Amino acid sequence: MRSETSGTIREAVLRELKRGGQVYFLHNEVETIENRRQKLEELVPEARIVIAHGQMPERELERVMREFVQGKHNLLLCSTIIETGIDVPSANTIIMSRADKFGLAQLHQLRGRVGRSHHQAYAYLMVPDVEGLTKQAAQRLEAIQAMEELGSGFYLAMHDLEIRGAGEVLGENQSGNMMEVGFQLYNEMLSEAVRCLKAGKEPDLLSPLGATTEINLHAPALLPDAYCGDVHVRLSLYKRLATAEKPEQIDAMLEEITDRFGKLPAQGQTLFDTHRLRVLAKPYGVAKIDAAPTVMNINFRPNPPIDAMRVIELVQKNRTIKLVGNDKLRIDKQLSDPKDRAQAIREVLRLLGQPIKQD
Repeated sequence: MRSETSGTIREAVLRELKRGGQVYFLHNEVETIENRRQKLEELVPEARIVIAHGQMPERELERVMREFVQGKHNLLLCSTIIETGIDVPSANTIIMSRADKFGLAQLHQLRGRVGRSHHQAYAYLMVPDVEGLTKQAAQRLEAIQAMEELGSGFYLAMHDLEIRGAGEVLGENQSGNMMEVGFQLYNEMLSEAVRCLKAGKEPDLLSPLGATTEINLHAPALLPDAYCGDVHVRLSLYKRLATAEKPEQIDAMLEEITDRFGKLPAQGQTLFDTHRLRVLAKPYGVAKIDAAPTVMNINFRPNPPIDAMRVIELVQKNRTIKLVGNDKLRIDKQLSDPKDRAQAIREVLRLLGQPIKQD
């Protein structure tokens, strides 16, 4: 990083020309690029200068770039049009005017235009006044100078995140920090909002009815390594199960997995029973199902979409079912098999009748 002076520019250009190379001179203002050409011709009369920018006619731009690649010109005065898609091994010096105006990713990309052969490459980051840089501009230029080794792109991205800030996902800023919410949950919330808007409803993403029902059958619920050995395949299956919204999807997955890996072990059966309960319980406004071998609890969210009279009738007709407070049903029944406990919960939900549709 240097202050932009005539001496520095002439020295940089002549060093490259004397070894038979070519130079990129980045001037990203099309309105004043001709003025820059005149100054460069006066400063470095030895250079054969040609201009390239995105506002030029397509055929003329193609001709200029072809001639530069062929070596008819040795200094390309250009805009950021060279940022991608150009590879000229003989061009190993780039001078960037007003480097403080570029982002960190742009600087990294532009710097990568040189150094594509065995020759030592040079990248000059020119600024009007080093002392007059803004804090963020200075941080960007310092970061790009510090990262020179292979694989530095990731570290530059981290520096860019630190300099600009992560922002918010759900706040007023457009870009954001998804680590707090999680990418999958963010996508689910976005999809729910789009669905509500298409249906002419006001999206209420804070509504508890949109949350996932917690299921605990007090038994291992997984696909064992011995059954499905590839961890990536298992993760993919877990994700598909977690995002299933209809019983038919779960049944189709069961058929697929059985056909692929064989009969499900007990842990796998419990996994599928858990997700069947999750899908079944969601329309009833169930927040949590805790099914232990001796007692089972069904916790509802506030104002669940079920008929209160059906709940009272259910409690009156079944001695094993009790209403605890305003939002919990307790089933006192000893069932050692998790499959039987899942079936008992499904039966209770069936007895509650169809959920009430809410507008």
